[in-house]
Amino acid sequence: NGFCCDDDRLRILYLARHLQAVSEAMRKGCDVRGYLYWSLLDNYEWGSFVPRFGMVGVDFRTFERTPKPSAYFFRDILSRGGFDRDLVLKYLPEFKDWKIYPSKK
Repeated sequence: NGFCCDDDRLRILYLARHLQAVSEAMRKGCDVRGYLYWSLLDNYEWGSFVPRFGMVGVDFRTFERTPKPSAYFFRDILSRGGFDRDLVLKYLPEFKDWKIYPSKK
């Protein structure tokens, strides 16, 4: 799954909420084998280069690639084997009043 947006903070929230749901499904006994995010890179989609789904931005004139904060958030989740409220707030301090559940390792 993926999320098209210009505001990468929304992508981080999207990732946190989806991984939270995956974690809950696993706790309830679902046999989850993995999670794939679409897409690592901004790409040609829906007939143009306008939609921005990637955790890594692409300048389509120079093809320079720049990781967005969501890429670092996802990296931190993978290296820790999960996330907690503190990790979410590291990237989204303005969401301190939201109830964000941790994913379990």
